[in-house]
Amino acid sequence: MEEIKQLLHQDRPVKWLFYGDSITHGALHTFGWRDYTQLFAERLRFELGRSMDIVINSAISGNTTHELLQGFDWRVAQFQPDVLLLMIGMNDCSEQRALNQQAFEQNLHALAEKSLDIGARTVMQTTCPILPGTAPDREPFFDAYMNVVREVAAEYGLPLIDHQRYWAQHPDQHYFWMSNGFHPNEYGHRAFARLLFETLDIYDPDSPTCQLYLP
Repeated sequence: MEEIKQLLHQDRPVKWLFYGDSITHGALHTFGWRDYTQLFAERLRFELGRSMDIVINSAISGNTTHELLQGFDWRVAQFQPDVLLLMIGMNDCSEQRALNQQAFEQNLHALAEKSLDIGARTVMQTTCPILPGTAPDREPFFDAYMNVVREVAAEYGLPLIDHQRYWAQHPDQHYFWMSNGFHPNEYGHRAFARLLFETLDIYDPDSPTCQLYLP
């Protein structure tokens, strides 16, 4: 993560790209509030004065690693990002998507390789947990898929932001942070943003973005 942090202190503008499914897309379940990628852009481009940096969100609701691979050239490579922040797995782990754990791992490997090929610094992210009993097609497999994310990050020496582990440290907040069984609401996105800020050493309790209410 130190290499990513160093980018925040250089004069050259940086391109940041967020890639994933509906959770990163921020569609519907934020109900008009900013998602975590937008909170990151506000913290970075205004509050930290890095106005020439570019923050791109090419996540699409409903995606799995399969669609991320299919769309990589258009949704990632054409932008030549300096940093690719990848959060995926919530749909892959669904029994209805026919993507077993081995296929998920292979796809993550392929995404890591593609990112290396275009010179992007990839940050892997686990995602929010599933509220118990709300997604029987996902819940039995979810933990194993998040472990795959951790393992692939370790194998490639990629930095990891472990949102699932962070949320596990705040179990009483989950029902306040979620819109439904596996989509975060605006508070969940603030929790994502807070861990992202803390990991990058850009959390400041005096900043307006960092002061946003989090139950």
